[in-house]
Amino acid sequence: MQEVRGDPDPTLRLYAIIRGDIAMPPGKLASQAGHAFLDAYLASLSLRPEIAAAYCEPGGRTKVTLLAPTLDDLLRAKCEAEDAGLPCVLIIDEHHVLPPFFDGSPIVTALGIGPARRSEVRRITHRLALVP
Repeated sequence: MQEVRGDPDPTLRLYAIIRGDIAMPPGKLASQAGHAFLDAYLASLSLRPEIAAAYCEPGGRTKVTLLAPTLDDLLRAKCEAEDAGLPCVLIIDEHHVLPPFFDGSPIVTALGIGPARRSEVRRITHRLALVP
């Protein structure tokens, strides 16, 4: 894996940022994070193919699930990731019914970013907490 000069941690990470203002049971949260990880990786295949390939090499890769307090925080992270040239994908759940937030209508649930090095996303993720 190619190291970035001055980056003490060259590990590549996929990020799933989950909305914290909608109640999701653990299984629903996990499935939305899974969509975010996969869709971000698929987006990286065309945007940053060399990084996508490096992510698949043995060792030095991980996944991180973070919590955005509100939809606005999630959308802010999306804009910042786009501005930084990072692969990112907004996850929109629809056709599923799980009251009170999921009534079958489209609802933004998560954001996938990466793969990227921590140094590339730190300014986006520093204000977000890990999912408990």
